[in-house]
Formats: sequence, C-alpha cells, structure tokens
Amino acid sequence: MYNELFGLRKDPFSLAPDPSFLFLTDQHREALSGLTFAILQRRGFAALTGEVGTGKTTLLARILRFLPPGKLQFSKIVNPTLTPSEFLELALLEFGLKHVPSNKGQRLWALQNLILEGQQTGKVTALIVDEAQKLSPEVLDEIRMLANLEKAEQPFLQILLVGQPEFETILNREDMRPLKQRIGVRFTLGPLAPGEVGEYMRHRWLRAGGAELPFSPEAIEDVACASRRIPRLINSVCDNALLAAFADNSKRVLDSHVRQAASDLDLGELPRREVAVQCAPEPPAPRTVPQSRSLWNRWVSRQESA
Repeated sequence: MYNELFGLRKDPFSLAPDPSFLFLTDQHREALSGLTFAILQRRGFAALTGEVGTGKTTLLARILRFLPPGKLQFSKIVNPTLTPSEFLELALLEFGLKHVPSNKGQRLWALQNLILEGQQTGKVTALIVDEAQKLSPEVLDEIRMLANLEKAEQPFLQILLVGQPEFETILNREDMRPLKQRIGVRFTLGPLAPGEVGEYMRHRWLRAGGAELPFSPEAIEDVACASRRIPRLINSVCDNALLAAFADNSKRVLDSHVRQAASDLDLGELPRREVAVQCAPEPPAPRTVPQSRSLWNRWVSRQESA
C-alpha cells in the first residue's frame, strides 16, 4: 500500500523468510558459516536454536541457497508432529522418492541406497528438521538411529535440527543424552544488539529499492523498544508504522507512528520519551564450538570466491 509513496520495488518488512533480505549480524554470520561447514564437511549432527522470530528459517533458506545443488541432496521437514513411521515416510518423499515402501526395513534400505547414489555423484545427503521442539521422544530416537547409517570414517547422513529454546531443554533431559552427545555443532540466535536495529531496518529498506530510511532517530529507538529487538517483530512494527505514516500522507515515519503501531499490535505501552529505559537485555553470545570459529569463516569465504 505504501510502496508507491516511498518508491519501493517490494515490501521491505515482509514476514516471509526471504533469504535475500537476511541481515548478517556476527551471530548470524557465525551460524551461517558453521552450519554450512558442518554439512559439507560431513560432521553428522548439528543444531540451531533461537527464540521465535530471530531469523532461524531465513538463515536456513540462505544456507540451502548457498550450497550448490550439485553438492547437496536434502530432505526438509517443516511440520514434524509425526509418528516415527510417518517421519521416515515424509523424509523419503522430501528426498524425491516417488514410491515409498510400506515396510520399515525396505524404507531404510531405500534411504541407504539414496545416500550411496548421492555419494557416487559427489553429493552430501542432509536431513533438515525445522520446529524440532515439536518432535516426540520416539521420533528423536528414530532420527538418532538414522545417524547410524555411516561408514567408519564419516557419517552417511548429515542431520540439522532447528528449533526454539524449548528444544535445548529437551536435549538436556536424561533420556536425551545419547542424542545430545552426537551433536557436534550448535548455535543459538538471540535478539539484535541495540545498535543493530537501525542497521537492520536500513538493510531491508535498501534491499526493497528504497533510498534513505524514512524513520526518525526517535522512531528507530521506539521500534527497538517495542520489538525487543527481535527481527520478526521489528518487521511487524515497521510495516504498521509505515501504514500509519501513509495514512497521514507523511514521507517521514515519526515516533508517534511507531507508538500507534505498537498499540495496534498489542505490544505494550512504550516508555515516555523523557524517561531513559533499557527495553531489553543484551542478547546472549552465540553458542559455537570455539576453536572452529575463524576456520569456518575462512572456509566459507573460500567457497564463495571459488
């Protein structure tokens, strides 16, 4: 609605997980590099966790876009509320298998053959599960057993589990120790840092074809406060604030527009301008395997320039 007023080619603050809009903070860059490295170097299990709206699905889409089709065959499951039998069936269908056997033994044989055929053409085979916090203990154990399809020197199947913080709680349970011990690469995404909110907004604005970001400094502060610096909420607040500015026929988005948007979205009352308030704590540092950080970044940089 407001795109014509602001000279935009597309919606700058769409909620769709568009990888071309991904804003790479340090924590997002580390996760992108580390998970790409883990998949292509056949490290077996990897996990990515984070609060709702911190960019996990967008980051995952970016990883899959980065990985060359000639080097990867993958199955991506986004609704994992399944029985173990249904999970294995859906995994094979997502790999592109048109006729899935009814017998579990035959399904495992089909999966192993698919992996071996991929290896013969130089492809890594990956199973990616989004919303992993919804997996039942039985399906999690089934996934762990799938990782036993391996040669002596490296795992056959690369498995990436993506979920909300509740998934970390699940992994810390006593009965999940066998699975947790197999996860060699783990990352966590948190809210943006305070100084990153304005840069995130400018990044998306420029990607959408805009010129100068029309939000006033006060409006940017209020966006950060209302959204708690969570990217998806930033998008919602900015989109509604732009609609409010459009309704006023204003090419400048003011803090009053942001406050109206926050009220419309039921995000709570923002502090008065004259009161200095820390709206949200600093985000946690991303979880990594420390010794590999610079290695991952250097390796991915070489892949990008190759």
